[in-house]
Amino acid sequence: YELMIKQPIDHKDPSKGYFYQQVYLSHKGFNRPTVLITEGYQAPGNRIYELSNLLEANQLRVEHRYFEESTPKPKDWQYLNMEQATADYHAIKDLFDELYSSKWVSTGISKGGMTTMYYKYFYPNDVSVAVPYVGPIDTTYEDPRIYAWLAKQGTPECREKIKAIQVRLLKDKEDALERLEWYEKGQNRTYDYLGFEQAYEIAVLEYPFSFWQVGFKCEDIPDEKAPIDTLLDYFNEVVGLSLFSDQEIVKYGSHYYQAATQTGYYGYLTAPFKKWLKAVPERPHAAFVPDKMNVQYDNTLSKKVYNWLETEGNNIIYIYGKNDTWTAAGIPPSDKVNSKWFILDGRSHFDARIRNFNEEEKALLVETLEKWLDMDIKN
Repeated sequence: YELMIKQPIDHKDPSKGYFYQQVYLSHKGFNRPTVLITEGYQAPGNRIYELSNLLEANQLRVEHRYFEESTPKPKDWQYLNMEQATADYHAIKDLFDELYSSKWVSTGISKGGMTTMYYKYFYPNDVSVAVPYVGPIDTTYEDPRIYAWLAKQGTPECREKIKAIQVRLLKDKEDALERLEWYEKGQNRTYDYLGFEQAYEIAVLEYPFSFWQVGFKCEDIPDEKAPIDTLLDYFNEVVGLSLFSDQEIVKYGSHYYQAATQTGYYGYLTAPFKKWLKAVPERPHAAFVPDKMNVQYDNTLSKKVYNWLETEGNNIIYIYGKNDTWTAAGIPPSDKVNSKWFILDGRSHFDARIRNFNEEEKALLVETLEKWLDMDIKN
């Protein structure tokens, strides 16, 4: 079922007006558990998550406020924050409690995983179990843990190969820009927000982050002396210049706003490449705020959430990929809570999933879910 659910723009003051939030309901049975998907972005259509299949559960997939169909009109940015977003999920849980009175589980992937953690912080009793996948909690505007992680990830030889590709792409920037400009025009993409040269330089700086996040292999890195066309094909596969196009920046504008005001993000190290960088600022940041508006970053909430998860966040199952850059900003295992951590060897942002657990991990997961949900799981 595709639903549009009426939500207050400001949960503290309903007189500010309402918007409609897109929700997909997949019904399994009134006596089955219910999985609430706390999306961090848009929800283009419905799909059944692996956790819902494992639990044979009802599923509610909820689009995050201020994305696509779930955007208030006019778009007043002050109400896009984690207090309001988690209140949306809480209101939906309350609404469906009348239908589904069995146990509830929340889950989300990436920024959706982050949202699962914030939701658990604000409403710890809404769900019996929270299962955030590959979710970071950045506690600073520019999270330094990312740089420390990238400096140690892989072998020294692999890190050198990654850097050599970056240097070559910057040294031969003129050739690269000439080729890419034609290609991007053909794709009807524009680069007015950053400018084409700055977008390219940022994409080159982004390369190590994306390389590990997506799960590329060191042995597949081409030689830095390869023809520029070969390198650009590879580079576009790993990073994709389009990520920094006007079209993508607009699409993810709400995410960038949240990162720049509350949830934190990451930046780029420019020092090793200074002599080849012409267009980027000295401290480039990865959050491209809508209309370049002036915003203030406040990490009060993210620090509270991080500390709470480490000391009081019980009944949470964390799933991370050992090779995923975002694991650097994850919640580290803590013996102060009863939560479980699954940090999957050799897995990255897009394949750290239950389907890739080994038998021992899967058995522990099922045992934990059965205990916390007080149910038998057929698997």
